[in-house]
Amino acid sequence: MRADAARNLDLVLKTGARLLAEDPATSMSTIASTAGVDRRTLYRRFATREALLSAVFTAKLDAVDRVFEQARLDEAPVPVALHRYVEGIVPVSRQWPVDMHRMMRSEPTAYARAQEQSGRLNRFVERAVSDGLFRDDLPVEWIRALLDQVVATAAHRFTDLEPPEAADRVVEALLKGVGSH
Repeated sequence: MRADAARNLDLVLKTGARLLAEDPATSMSTIASTAGVDRRTLYRRFATREALLSAVFTAKLDAVDRVFEQARLDEAPVPVALHRYVEGIVPVSRQWPVDMHRMMRSEPTAYARAQEQSGRLNRFVERAVSDGLFRDDLPVEWIRALLDQVVATAAHRFTDLEPPEAADRVVEALLKGVGSH
């Protein structure tokens, strides 16, 4: 793929992710014009909004895989892996703000892949519990829900935070809580 075509594809996918997250009924014409590409170019690549959405889901899942690899969730020391994960997943969440529940309904293959990723993150949380980083008197599902929500808050509510600072705050909040000690 030519460099300009690759750039246009990346721009279309990221623009589509943002606009479809804001309004799932966004037209292909709106996505094309916002991305700065011709509508015919967009339709040559993606015949339907669903095809574009499928490509967006795939791009998000690919980005999450890269974060997992860079964080080294299975082999790095748990505090290091946790910080790397958060630092990497915050920009992914910002770039690909698509609704995973929508993916469940429309893309069973992508959903299965997302479930595999979720299982991998659950196993990491279990490792963090067994290493004593997280409390063992809380269900893993509870800890995971907290992790997901604090990351989402850092990514989408505090958009001025750079990923390293967001990771610092998320990890500190998870490990030390918010109560005065």
